[in-house]
Amino acid sequence: DATINPDFGQVEVDPAVVNLSDRETFFSEKRPFFIEGQSVFSFGRGGSNNNWGFNWGNPNFFHSRRIGRAPQGHTPSSDYSHAPDGTRILGAAKLTGKIGEGWNFGAIQAVTNHAMADYSIDGEIMDIEVEPLAYYGIARGQREFGEGKRAIGFLGTTTARQFDNDDLRSQINGSAFTGGVDGWTFLDQDRTWVVTGWVGGTHIKGTQERILSVQQNPQHYFQRPDFDFISVDSTATSLSGFAGRAMLNKQRGKFSLNSAVGLISPSFDANDLGFQFQTNVINAHVVGGYRWTEPKGIYRRISVNSALFNSWDFDGNPTWRGWFTNSSTTFKNYYSLFVGGAVNPSSISNRRSRGGPLMKNLPGVEVFGGIESDSRKRLVVELFGFTYQTASGDDMNVSTELEWKPAPNISLEIEPEYGRSSSKAQWIGAFDDATDLQTFGRRYVFAELSQTTVSSNIRLNWTFSPSLSLQLFAQPLIASGEYTNFKYLERPKSYDFVTFGEGESTFDSETLIADPDGAGPAPQIELSNPDFNFKSLRGTAVVRWEFRPGSRLFLVWTQSRDHFEDNGRLRFGRSFDRLVDAKADNIFVVKFTYWLNR
Repeated sequence: DATINPDFGQVEVDPAVVNLSDRETFFSEKRPFFIEGQSVFSFGRGGSNNNWGFNWGNPNFFHSRRIGRAPQGHTPSSDYSHAPDGTRILGAAKLTGKIGEGWNFGAIQAVTNHAMADYSIDGEIMDIEVEPLAYYGIARGQREFGEGKRAIGFLGTTTARQFDNDDLRSQINGSAFTGGVDGWTFLDQDRTWVVTGWVGGTHIKGTQERILSVQQNPQHYFQRPDFDFISVDSTATSLSGFAGRAMLNKQRGKFSLNSAVGLISPSFDANDLGFQFQTNVINAHVVGGYRWTEPKGIYRRISVNSALFNSWDFDGNPTWRGWFTNSSTTFKNYYSLFVGGAVNPSSISNRRSRGGPLMKNLPGVEVFGGIESDSRKRLVVELFGFTYQTASGDDMNVSTELEWKPAPNISLEIEPEYGRSSSKAQWIGAFDDATDLQTFGRRYVFAELSQTTVSSNIRLNWTFSPSLSLQLFAQPLIASGEYTNFKYLERPKSYDFVTFGEGESTFDSETLIADPDGAGPAPQIELSNPDFNFKSLRGTAVVRWEFRPGSRLFLVWTQSRDHFEDNGRLRFGRSFDRLVDAKADNIFVVKFTYWLNR
């Protein structure tokens, strides 16, 4: 299978999100070229019919959205700048299949062009490279034995870049390599018990400036002042890490059991061609459950599960722990109900101060539940609710999904969602202050945040004939956040703060200038207004015509509009009006694929 420029023109647009965390937002792959046959490249999850994880961000060695990604480089300080949304794929080839008995294999090779950004200084328009020419290679193989009773496999990826702009070398890795081995084996003839696992490593290369930046980014935070296991090496030109996980699972029977232990070293980095959001974690859990599979009374089947879980960092700090339980019931009328909850004792956060000292996680309680109507009917309704309560804030979300099938060839889905959260300590920034010895010469500033989000996903799929179809997608989103009571961390490993304006400290609510000790020697801190009111509307319409088997013509219209205000209060009517009045960006695309068949 080969393709030229497999962009996102013929697929649903990504939804808008408001991300205030230090973690990258994950978007799933939607391009047909990469979706078809992607199960071949699945790594580390084979053999088991349960893959539980609690605070375990399983690293993805291959995330195809990295191919054609948005440019990573920066433009110089300028009056105006514009960079493309993605990088053009010059060409890609994919080969998947089977060799002999039990061997599955897959390989992808892709080359992306360099990307240029335009910028203007004093009326002079210039351009600069913001993403270099790049090669991506993926190879996957897996051998099964005994009709799937055992298996062993490997996966390797390569990323290599060629820079025209030397300044980019300090912003993007020069090359990256990952490799791993996975497999499973059943422990008995009935295939009731199975052990699965994987181990892998990563290696990235770059300039000293680039590797220093990687060590300090949110995936690593080597600069933490109380990080004992590892520290920043400003002379390094490469970084290598390791990770792995082992799992025991009971596949069959009314009793279920799943247990796993895994670790990701602080220097593990698979983000050039993979996806990960955390490192420096040792994680373990055990889950036990029971299933009633024989219909009785009003129910058709019931399952209950309970789990204990714990996570530590490589310094031995407990970063997350708790007890979890859930239950799922399917009734005789095919309605289903699920409920659950978790209790989290206090623990230690090595991320909240974003490269600063350790902080305390306060105890919390989570409750969730939902109900779904008969999925065989023309109208299917699903309701879901979630809340997490803790002394450091709370989170609440309510959503519903309506799916209506007025005819076998027509499907309409509407998914409205409402979320509200509050935090007693939302990150603002870190500021140098040699007088604050308790927090290692820096002030770590936070604020209380009240956030509200209203959104909906709307989809229409209409198949006129086996060769002609229409797909519509729209997502309106309104989100607001109001910050109050600015404060700074008082001491490490605590959740204690000093609020500006109390005691000797001062705070000017008009200028947002804070002073930790008033007339004392500590420097003033100048803050900017973090309040936000963001409105977005994204949509796409795709007409697909398969004019011959395997060959398709796509007509695509994509529209996006958004509006931003530094006002943290949500006024739904006013926000909706401003969204409708916002300038729209419209993109029209005509694209075709042609299958060359010998």
